[in-house]
Amino acid sequence: MQSKIDISQDKALLWLMAIACGLCAGANYYSQPLINSIHEYFQAPIDQVALTVTFAQVSYALGLLFIVPVGDIVNKTKFIPLLMFMASIGLFLCAFSVNLPMLWVGTIMAGLFSVAAQVLIPFATMSVAPKKIGEVVGLLMSGLLVGILLSTSLSGLLSNLFHWNVIYLVSAVLMLIIAVLLSTRLPQLPITKMSYGKIFSSMLDLLKQEPRLIFRSCVGGFAFAAMSVLFSTIALLLKSSFGLSDMTVGIVTLVGVFGALSTKKVGQFADRGHTKTITWAGISTLAISWIFLYLGQYYLISYIIGFGLINLGLALVHTSNQNIVFRLREDSKSRINSIYMTMYFIGGATGSALGIYAWRHGAWEMSCIVGICLVIAAAIFALLDKKYLSKAE
Repeated sequence: MQSKIDISQDKALLWLMAIACGLCAGANYYSQPLINSIHEYFQAPIDQVALTVTFAQVSYALGLLFIVPVGDIVNKTKFIPLLMFMASIGLFLCAFSVNLPMLWVGTIMAGLFSVAAQVLIPFATMSVAPKKIGEVVGLLMSGLLVGILLSTSLSGLLSNLFHWNVIYLVSAVLMLIIAVLLSTRLPQLPITKMSYGKIFSSMLDLLKQEPRLIFRSCVGGFAFAAMSVLFSTIALLLKSSFGLSDMTVGIVTLVGVFGALSTKKVGQFADRGHTKTITWAGISTLAISWIFLYLGQYYLISYIIGFGLINLGLALVHTSNQNIVFRLREDSKSRINSIYMTMYFIGGATGSALGIYAWRHGAWEMSCIVGICLVIAAAIFALLDKKYLSKAE
């Protein structure tokens, strides 16, 4: 059996994995600050262009459900770089799109295969001592969340300086480089002997046997849905209220990096058994953020504060959730992550769609109402999880 990675001696590999997570996750968010530029370039209806955000999240959710579980039964050393290679092809399609449908195809392909990040995370938790799981998850989540936030900033910047599709080309090239580097450094881990069909029946068994997996998945899904209401309308609000360019929209989102960088420390705190405290701190932060975001239609500084808070709140909730679910079963981590992250991104796709719908029928006020309702739903499932845990103890 492959020995555990000593993270004190192989931090370079963990940071490389964190960068890979950032590239993969960020690939699904480049379009957010570019909606207006893509709309003008293709002369397509704005609501159709905005669907690009939803397609990215739906395809990512499908990849989580049908591709990530395979991580338990294949050689991850080869599987992860292969997924990244396929995602890069999707990004190249986006870069060279001649119409909106071609952009959608590239977006869907990139979304499906960029789930490589969600194979990397359970892979990392299997390769370190249990007492380091929270810290490692936190590090990779830092990479993932920073990747998302930098992707929107860089896409806006490159759009302003060159063209909206440049970010897709740059990302595709970087994805290929990181895939090659990982293929030479990832260690071998044991493989579970199981058919593809058996994977899904075993996932149903996990849902029946692990109620906390359901509760925590719902907490994460609703929290990310609340965030995605903001993601799908950020460019529309900042453009209509303040007349900001793509580049400025991207720069505004950089404030969320501070929340994303906190996840390693949050993970270390979770390793000491404080997941409940972290969860409720995250949910409270999400709720408070929507107060600032509501006022953000009048004051840009309020929007910036709200954006930073909502990123911090989501990082707290997500890190505590993953710290809990990865400890449920040692031999089913890819399948557990598949269930959790599928529900997480279904929440994200739903939140994006609700955000667009709310904007069309009630502008920013309606979007804020939807956002806070989703936070309340996350709180309800956190209470259910707390009640279940109390009974189990």
